[in-house]
Amino acid sequence: MYNTIDLFAGAGGLSLGFMQTKKFDIKVAYEFNPAMQETYKKNHPGVAVFGDVRDADYSMIREKYGEFDIVIGGPPCQGFSNANRQKNHAISQNNSLVKQYIRAILELKPKAFVMENVSMLRSDVHKFYLCGEDRELVDSNVMETSNTELLLLDATFVFDGVINIVQSRESVEKFKWDEFDYLELNVIYKASKNATKFKDVLKKHKTRITKIAEKHSNHDVTSIIHQADCRAFGAMLDYYTGKIEETEIRTLIEPAIMYQRMVSKAQEIFDNDIVVDSYSDNKGIIANIRSYAVFDYLKAKLCTSDENGYAISADVLSATQFGVPQKRMRFVIMGIRKDITDVVKLPEGKFKHGPYRTVEDAIKDLEDIQPLYNVSDDKEGIKLQLKSGLSELAQSLRDSEVLHNHIITKTTNTAMERFRALKQGQNFHSLLDEMKMNTYTDVTRTQNTIYLRLKYDEPSGTVVNVRKSMWVHPTQDRAISIREAARLQTFPDSFVFCGTKDKQYQQVGNAVPPIMAKAIAKKLASQLNKALEKK
Repeated sequence: MYNTIDLFAGAGGLSLGFMQTKKFDIKVAYEFNPAMQETYKKNHPGVAVFGDVRDADYSMIREKYGEFDIVIGGPPCQGFSNANRQKNHAISQNNSLVKQYIRAILELKPKAFVMENVSMLRSDVHKFYLCGEDRELVDSNVMETSNTELLLLDATFVFDGVINIVQSRESVEKFKWDEFDYLELNVIYKASKNATKFKDVLKKHKTRITKIAEKHSNHDVTSIIHQADCRAFGAMLDYYTGKIEETEIRTLIEPAIMYQRMVSKAQEIFDNDIVVDSYSDNKGIIANIRSYAVFDYLKAKLCTSDENGYAISADVLSATQFGVPQKRMRFVIMGIRKDITDVVKLPEGKFKHGPYRTVEDAIKDLEDIQPLYNVSDDKEGIKLQLKSGLSELAQSLRDSEVLHNHIITKTTNTAMERFRALKQGQNFHSLLDEMKMNTYTDVTRTQNTIYLRLKYDEPSGTVVNVRKSMWVHPTQDRAISIREAARLQTFPDSFVFCGTKDKQYQQVGNAVPPIMAKAIAKKLASQLNKALEKK
């Protein structure tokens, strides 16, 4: 048995797959999210579970739990700047978690590691900005960088002297609002795009906006940024006192929003010690910096040393090829220490050339079981009756006499009307125009996964939080339940999810399919066993 630590463990899908091989002993897991922690502990009672991996003391962990042979995990990585939907942020803080995963490997020096992540991790979309601590990797030519322009402020809002503000931490801190203040006004700014909903949003946030406005009304208005602040919150007060119409608000608050996004990004540059080669103001305010792909950084840190380095194999694996009834693509990196072997191979799925398992294989046996609506009603679960004619997959997943997490959200009249109109494989865009109203700010940008009625005869798309996506059962006019989503991920029925309804859906969506994890674990164990036998 290989002693194993699971970082960013989530609900425990990766751990479950490794444990199912009976070749890996998960001693320790790290998971920051409380609901996911609860789920992990419930399903892995023998594992010591800790919280924030950034606080991990691996010397203490080794002393208490012994040496670790294997590190596994899937650190969040949501890219950088332009890939980040939070436009006031320059850097996804999740990127630092990838570095935490690498730290664990460098300090624990395991025989092997497995890292899984989004399929685009190997692309240039997911990058790090060059910071002070990594300059040595660049200066020693271990890692190449590319020039990147980070837009801090659109040219429309540039004024004389603004470039000097972003280069001074003191000035940045002077002009930056509290995060709460920004978030409140940004809600108003985003809502202004949808005239139908705008008045409701304005009414809902009146008390908080009014309170914030009073705080910003005493600014020294000698600065253009502070003038914009006063103008923005003055406009909000004018609206609430009936002096202006809601149609005037967006133009009046937009400059303040843009300046806050600028100073937030500038502060992140300082806080993260990002190396800025130069600033320019010819196309807006731009920080000229260097960046490098996350995967290149990982290789530079873990693969360049001949003594302690790792031989790796990395590729995008399709979950369908491993028997998962879901078109999920994940980037998997497997590494084994070079002193053990210099050849590493990822597994190949037995379903590589199809036929693939389908939604019907996974959930049809639950079709006639009425889901629950409330988590509180799920304490005893639902007693399962014996059923014949089960698919091979359903037989393997139906390992409990009681079904938990078969819970859905009550369907509104609007949603029900849409459900009834959709055939298998259709989504929100398939609805008549009159059925799309008053739901999304811009219906043309709605993803194809929204209001998707699954097809029985195909694998599903990538399981995410199917409650938010409003996935529809193939034959029933209702949402997909938490348990049905878990079946699509290949969690057995004995695996019980904890927390609120939404948190349970989210845990399932974030998980690694256990069947896929098991295949990866078996391949790793086989290679390690053979290599160590030769030693």
